[in-house]
Amino acid sequence: MENVVTKFYNAFSNLDADTMCSCYHDNIVFEDPAFGILRGNKAKAMWQMLCASQKGKDFKVIASNIKADETSGAAHWEAFYKFSKTGRSVHNKIDAQFELKDGLILKHTDTFNLHKWAKQAMGFKGFIIGHTRYFKTKLQSQTNYLLDKFIEEKKLSP
Repeated sequence: MENVVTKFYNAFSNLDADTMCSCYHDNIVFEDPAFGILRGNKAKAMWQMLCASQKGKDFKVIASNIKADETSGAAHWEAFYKFSKTGRSVHNKIDAQFELKDGLILKHTDTFNLHKWAKQAMGFKGFIIGHTRYFKTKLQSQTNYLLDKFIEEKKLSP
């Protein structure tokens, strides 16, 4: 099953959301600090939105330590990009855990230090509030609003 996780990150590196989504089970459950919990087509749409937003920009993903067996997997990946709202450079270090079923990713959980991310993306303001529950709640509200808007504009099924 290592091949499906490797395929997922190779596709991400190439901003190929369709291939990324093909690695996901129809009942996918994705979770991370920025979006919270996303299920099914909404999780797939998130990757479509993120890939679309980075096309033609200075974006890089490096995945390493990919391991998987028939039912679970893990990876470390790093993303390098400019945060769109501030233009600040971000180098986010993420650890991923996977549950696998029928040769596909059924559950995908990304963890990273939200406070470190906020400091990079927003500077001093992120340093001050990036560790608070308020910030996390506000960020998830904003990212999900943008995702819902993307789904509506692209006429995707949520």
